[in-house]
Amino acid sequence: MAFRLSVLDQSPIPEGATAGDALRNTLDLARLADELGYHRYWLAEHHGTPGLACASPEAMIGPVAAATSRLRVGSGGVMLPHYSPLKVAETFSMLSSLFPGRIDLGIGRAAGTSSSVAYALQRDRRQPAPDDFRAQLDELLGYLANRAPGDGAFRRLTGMHFVSPEPALLGSSPQSAIWAAELGLPYVFADFINPDGARMAAWYRQNFMPSERLSAPRVAVAAWVLCAPTDEEALRLSASFRMLMLQLYRGQLIPVPPVETALCFLEKEGVPLEKLPAHRRIITGAPAAVRAALEALAAEYTAEEVFVVNIMYEHTARRQSYELIADSFGLNRTHPAGR
Repeated sequence: MAFRLSVLDQSPIPEGATAGDALRNTLDLARLADELGYHRYWLAEHHGTPGLACASPEAMIGPVAAATSRLRVGSGGVMLPHYSPLKVAETFSMLSSLFPGRIDLGIGRAAGTSSSVAYALQRDRRQPAPDDFRAQLDELLGYLANRAPGDGAFRRLTGMHFVSPEPALLGSSPQSAIWAAELGLPYVFADFINPDGARMAAWYRQNFMPSERLSAPRVAVAAWVLCAPTDEEALRLSASFRMLMLQLYRGQLIPVPPVETALCFLEKEGVPLEKLPAHRRIITGAPAAVRAALEALAAEYTAEEVFVVNIMYEHTARRQSYELIADSFGLNRTHPAGR
């Protein structure tokens, strides 16, 4: 293979299920991904939605790492503006100490929620939170390199020692490409948010500055991908996600709807199913079609890695989707203990 395959999990909550059910499904899917030979398993961060269960990737990384043996496990990503850089460094240092060589710290700057929930996440609500992400990022990377800021009250932190995860910068805009290149970080582009990222990935490669963390540019792309035994079944199963996203755009937050409910809802839109929602790249199909689409996507981004993300109503269908993709690429399967 010219690129690695990884998983980005948003821990979807099907209608009629609980957040606990969704998080247990995440653990089950992680075990399967470990057996199937995927490279990484990242947990996303979302707040204030009844459709996605993981508000705290760092709370799930430990259980996922403990339930697996060879996967790299990380955040996709921690939304740094909500947090203290020191606290993030301490948390991921603990995880890296428990699971040496297996922990990733994917960092993002998006709110991961609505403006009202982002406000509720602020510790100081006397004024809007400052847009100081780059300063936060520099501080966090300093801690992870065991170089605490050297002025003011931070001098007292110089005796602390951090076990560093592997950091990466996530993004869907040109600014993330600029910072990833300047800081010598791996760059993960969210094609599932913005399918126009290839030019930003190319800019990152052309302007990359080697660092102590990374000597050459490294690009990954995360995309919506849903695989089933036939093209028709894959498109049908995608209806749940398509309805969820359309309702989100209209300010309606819902759990992941059943497929038949979603098909009835989308039929009233008067637009072919595969064109909903607009301006999103959603790869669906049988294994051969999905493999061809992923190879084309990786070539478009010149990516060394592709993260597969999907939202489906039935957990068994999600499992099958990842299994079919792994088989189509001939990933190196293992067998879990006791089987």
